Amino acid sequence: EVAVLANQTTFFGESGGQQGDAGVIKTENGAIIEITDTQKKLGALHVHLGKVTEGDVKVGDAAEFRVDHARRSSLRANHSATHLLHAVLRKHLGDHVTQKGSLVAADRLRFDISHPKAVTAEEAAVIEADVNSLIRENSEVTTRLMTPDEAIELGAMALFGEKYGDEVRVVSMGEPVANEHAYSLELCGGTHVKRTGDIGMFKIVSEGAVSSGVRRIEALTGADAANYMSARENVLATVAADLKAVPEDVPARVKALQEERRRLEREVSDLRKKLATAGSGATSGGDAFKEVNGVKLALRSLDGIPAKELKGMVDELREQMGSGIVALVSGDGGKASIVVGLTEDLKDKYSAVDLVRIGVEKLGGKGGGGRPDMAQGGGSDPSQADAALAAIEAHIAG
Repeated sequence: EVAVLANQTTFFGESGGQQGDAGVIKTENGAIIEITDTQKKLGALHVHLGKVTEGDVKVGDAAEFRVDHARRSSLRANHSATHLLHAVLRKHLGDHVTQKGSLVAADRLRFDISHPKAVTAEEAAVIEADVNSLIRENSEVTTRLMTPDEAIELGAMALFGEKYGDEVRVVSMGEPVANEHAYSLELCGGTHVKRTGDIGMFKIVSEGAVSSGVRRIEALTGADAANYMSARENVLATVAADLKAVPEDVPARVKALQEERRRLEREVSDLRKKLATAGSGATSGGDAFKEVNGVKLALRSLDGIPAKELKGMVDELREQMGSGIVALVSGDGGKASIVVGLTEDLKDKYSAVDLVRIGVEKLGGKGGGGRPDMAQGGGSDPSQADAALAAIEAHIAG
């Protein structure tokens, strides 16, 4: 493993968010160094990182530098697309949009911007369409060297906080807008395509928050974008086939299925409540309610009822009783849940929190809490549901 320095290089050193070049260095003596990354150190020093795979390398050897052209082409496309994206974002979201971070890789681009809220799906679609329109223009991408003051006067965008030397490189692309400068005009030292059409196509794949006031957009270009779209079309075709529908009808079919599922869930929930309030329980003796120590009780051991539905069932039973105490235990997914509720007239004599804790202890759990008239808890042993209800009944019996 080696770090190689040379008097000159064709390799781009990682800078401005663009990843460094990879490739091969071949010396005059036949030695080969596979370069996996190029870093820019101490301002302008290019360090080529790689591994000697053949022969011996010596200081002073003449060498040929071969950049990985396919990888470089992808980097160029993603970097130029980032410039177009920046200009389009400012057009549609406002001049407050500035670059807060950037990654230009061979397989994707990532662009962080200052923006106070999420970019909507509609905005993203318009932004994506505009970038692709600029790509199809196939306008020439030009670079010029000038002083920073000349560049700013021309209208070029500079990155806030970035240090620039006496001479800067200005990259312009896109046809001039309203007889002004090119659509995109930025100070940049990275590599770019010769014409915007070389980008191929542009596709936004995600948008999200990085921190307060900063949003992140990730996108693909060229073959990567085409492959991404093809994969999504394949998924859509598979879903359409499963639904026995054409792709255009998938949204309506999915919506109908969602509505049907919600209706069935409501029906199942109603049936569970009816079963729970019908009166069959191991400790209820088959009657709807029983009386213990002058208090009407509804004790139910249920199977497969989600914990979130127990409170609603307790409310219905309390309403039916008029006065009394309800305790429901359900085993679902290998765990037990218990809810205890009592009517207002019994709050001074009993506490739902105390009763639920008695049940929780039998169920292999700890604690439990809530209000004096409604409390809940859980445990790890659903098989002790009857024991939990019996313990609650015994406590009420005194």
